Amino acid sequence: MTYFSSTALVPTHLSTAQKYQQVRQLSEQICHPLLTEDYGIQSMPDVSPPKWHLAHTTWFFETFLLVPNLPGYQVFHPLFGYLFNSYYETVGQRHPRPQRGLLSRPSVAEVYQYRAYVDEGMQSLFSELDYSALESLIELGLHHEQQHQELLLTDIKHVLAINPLRPAYRSDLPCIAQSVEAKEHWLDYPGGVYLLGHEGQDFAFDNELPRHPVYLQDYWLAARLVTNGEYLEFMQAGGYEQAEHWLAEGWATVQGEGWRSPLYWEQNENNWQVMTLAGMRSINLHEPVCHVSYYEADAYARWAGKRLPTEAEWEIAAQVPLQGNFLDSGYLHPMPATGSTRPDQLLGDVWEWTQSAYLPYPGFQTAPGAVGEYNGKFMCNQMVLRGGSCVTSHGHARSSYRNFFPPATRWQFSGIRLAK
Repeated sequence: MTYFSSTALVPTHLSTAQKYQQVRQLSEQICHPLLTEDYGIQSMPDVSPPKWHLAHTTWFFETFLLVPNLPGYQVFHPLFGYLFNSYYETVGQRHPRPQRGLLSRPSVAEVYQYRAYVDEGMQSLFSELDYSALESLIELGLHHEQQHQELLLTDIKHVLAINPLRPAYRSDLPCIAQSVEAKEHWLDYPGGVYLLGHEGQDFAFDNELPRHPVYLQDYWLAARLVTNGEYLEFMQAGGYEQAEHWLAEGWATVQGEGWRSPLYWEQNENNWQVMTLAGMRSINLHEPVCHVSYYEADAYARWAGKRLPTEAEWEIAAQVPLQGNFLDSGYLHPMPATGSTRPDQLLGDVWEWTQSAYLPYPGFQTAPGAVGEYNGKFMCNQMVLRGGSCVTSHGHARSSYRNFFPPATRWQFSGIRLAK
């Protein structure tokens, strides 16, 4: 597993203005290794060019905070709202998502000027106004930008991977050696009524609420993630050629797309290599398998005689108290308490597919206005992933976090944990 390292942490004791500055700086730090030519490429419709991410996150603060709240504020460019609105219908028309890579203008330099202009406006808001009533919206904007920091890295990887030169994003990224016990180890959890959803006053997205009771039967969760070596066994056993392991839509996708391995895997004679943010590297059989779709995760689980966990099972396992935390390459990894039954690697390696469809919790209500479009309107034809990945911004992942993607998605850092 190649880890993106960042020292740009956001301590809770910082002021809102300081948190804003640190989050904004990290986005630009992520883009620092790029060439100018890298900023404008869109390698598929799900990928956005890096300069679009930089501009869109800036548009969020300009549109929802500066325009309605800072007296005398003038937008940087009257058409940027059209270019950098993502999906907010109530805000107005927008440039088609699949065509974001067709725009040579604005230039990269102008996008950075836009960021500086809006940052200056936000500093005026912080220094000139009582913004206490805007705290929750500012915090939403910061977590929104953290989401795009992860998307920046996933999209940059895809952009570089389609290049026959297989260029590295950063050749200095470490390859973390993983010590994984070969034998399967299962952790058991008693059935009963549990509370699911975010608890406390810290930030959470609206789709993590409200907290509500769920009933679970006894279940077992694998203590570790499925490895490359184990997934290779599935491939060598004909997993991609045997329809009985696959959901109907999954099998149709495999046939239509010609999938025979996880995304970014390439076979060179008898050896498998994988494209990483550090360029091409040999497959490490002991690393968690990564860049698999829900369809592939489900098929592997069926082939192995197991299943994927539900999101409730995953979250309850993640709520086991921790003895402490440690930082590895800038990302949070859990250290289970002595005698606990919390699985390893729940936060910080790969997003873990669950068998749960992305649906509203009982009592969920969308917020009024454009902010209400953030999560609720996507609760259809998506599957939930839990945990976080090696490119998730520090402090952004939590046990109640509900990530979601269509089941055929593979370019995210997504993997497999088994249940039974």
